[in-house]
Amino acid sequence: MPVILAIESSCDETSASVCVDGRILSNVIANQTIHEAYGGVVPELASRVHQQNIVPAVQQALLNAKVHKNDIDAVAFTRGPGLLGSLLVGVSFAKAFALARNLPLIDINHMQAHILAHFIADEKPKFPFLCLTVSGGHTQIVLVKDYFDMEIIGQTLDDAAGEAMDKTSKILGLPYPGGPLIDKNARLGNPDAYKFPEPQIPGYDFSFSGLKTAILYFIRDNVAKNPDFIQENIADICASVEKRIATILLNKLKRAAEEYGIQDIALAGGVSANTGLREGLKNLCAEKGWNCFIPKFEYCTDNAAMIAIAGHYKYLQGEFVGQDVSPMARMPFGS
Repeated sequence: MPVILAIESSCDETSASVCVDGRILSNVIANQTIHEAYGGVVPELASRVHQQNIVPAVQQALLNAKVHKNDIDAVAFTRGPGLLGSLLVGVSFAKAFALARNLPLIDINHMQAHILAHFIADEKPKFPFLCLTVSGGHTQIVLVKDYFDMEIIGQTLDDAAGEAMDKTSKILGLPYPGGPLIDKNARLGNPDAYKFPEPQIPGYDFSFSGLKTAILYFIRDNVAKNPDFIQENIADICASVEKRIATILLNKLKRAAEEYGIQDIALAGGVSANTGLREGLKNLCAEKGWNCFIPKFEYCTDNAAMIAIAGHYKYLQGEFVGQDVSPMARMPFGS
């Protein structure tokens, strides 16, 4: 019955979690509001705030789980990918905690952990399954054959879907973080009000740079005609952008599922918290008779629970690393 302490610090959330025998007993997330003034994450500030948050987050995770530090069997941590300074804080803490208590270390790939978040719930997808992983920096369709046997069959060639949403929010003058505000406004708008182009990329790869440019020119041209265009139509704009991004993602996912003959379809990553995308996948799976798996909201964005569950399965396989381990900002997916 392994007891895993997990640390996540890849971007601007400092998170700690405790997992006992594959059950998540706590998941503490400390957000960083300092970046709101800059309209995006400032890496140097993020790493400094991680230093302030990491000890209290771990203490609270242990308290919430009612687990003593002497009961910990291993320490799992995000090794990458992510912001190097932010990763360094989490990796350093994990190494120090493990060294002080003579515990094994488990390094976790952040993107693989997003996928393995589906194994926190009671209803789990069966291997093999397809997972659409969508975040601010990544957009991937992954064929998941086993816990750590995963193959990327499609990915973004340039910008990620989450980045397209963030860029749209900036164009519209929405405060950071803009993704949740796009979602909120979209619920009040008409998703068919405006038509945005769908990139014609071969295979299962994605591209969102052209869509970002199309949105920019659309807003520019309409504001030139009517300075109040954004304020008068923000709900319809958000709903239309959200629908186009969702259809780009789901059309590729549908084709992949049909070609590979897979019926268990999963959604992961920060953008999987988007209401339009979640509902779109549910409707697609209902139409095709597929099984749909979407994590709870708290496990969609960056969190240590997904690192903990990934650490649990690595612990069972005896996959540990030494004290010479270092963070990897561009950690390969297969690592």
